[in-house]
Amino acid sequence: MTTVIGVRFRTAGKIYYFAPGKYDIKRGDHVIVETARGVEYGTVVGEPKDIEDDKVIKPLKAVLRVASKKDDEQEASNKVKEKEAFKVCLEKIKKHKLEMKLIDAEYTFDNNKVLFYFTADGRIDFRELVKDLAAVFKTRIELRQIGVRDETKIIGGYGICGRPLCCHTYLADFAPVSIKMAKEQNLSLNPTKISGVCGRLMCCLKNEEDVYEELNRKMPSVGDIVTDSEGLKGEVSSVNILRQTVRVLVEVDDEKEIHEYKADELKYIKKKQKHKNNNNNKSDDIEMKELEKLEKIEKQEGKSKLDDN
Repeated sequence: MTTVIGVRFRTAGKIYYFAPGKYDIKRGDHVIVETARGVEYGTVVGEPKDIEDDKVIKPLKAVLRVASKKDDEQEASNKVKEKEAFKVCLEKIKKHKLEMKLIDAEYTFDNNKVLFYFTADGRIDFRELVKDLAAVFKTRIELRQIGVRDETKIIGGYGICGRPLCCHTYLADFAPVSIKMAKEQNLSLNPTKISGVCGRLMCCLKNEEDVYEELNRKMPSVGDIVTDSEGLKGEVSSVNILRQTVRVLVEVDDEKEIHEYKADELKYIKKKQKHKNNNNNKSDDIEMKELEKLEKIEKQEGKSKLDDN
């Protein structure tokens, strides 16, 4: 077993593991560690814990030191310098007339590098911009193109639920989200209703996917022919997945009535035949194409590029 601590370098960022070494470290402490980007200032997000050796990515680097008052002051100073660096970079982008949107500027703790995050529709030739920035800051410059989900993670905001965005507050990694998840939860397939602030499918579709998959296994589909315990036969008109109830259109004394049952009270007689979409509803077809386009873009963008340590 190996003792490790989890460290984050930005709010809701990815957690990296380090060996606590000789230090008595607890949750909430600030530590100085060495990463691929250089010496960094991070926050401990969990108490030291023991994990199996085969789950540790070797070599496991040790904490250099617990952050001192001087380190805290330097980190605060870096935050001020980042705002100035952001302004300078904006001016240089305008000077070079580059089609890019600057999102954030970040200093490494030891000031060995300044990173600028931006979004753009395509590839940008920023070689001259890098030269200009290097001349101003006298240090290594890195420009990193990120996707719209990373942009939203940095800027933050509020979702349609009225709460702060999950990606900005606690969501460390972006999980793959698909149209299938919206269908499974019986949500509207209108892209404007299931897309987040970033314009991509909402991350929260993933939150309850496993529960909905399990519940849907026990439910009939609309159009299925079912029978109750008394042998009354009818067609499923609607289902309530969370309550596990089914409404069935049955014929009683030559009249059609809607009866509600618990899902486990019914037996299947005939599954509804699935027909191919013949484009009878053009608006639905357009919405599906828009959703498929969003899903394809998400797969191409891949993982977050904010925490490449």
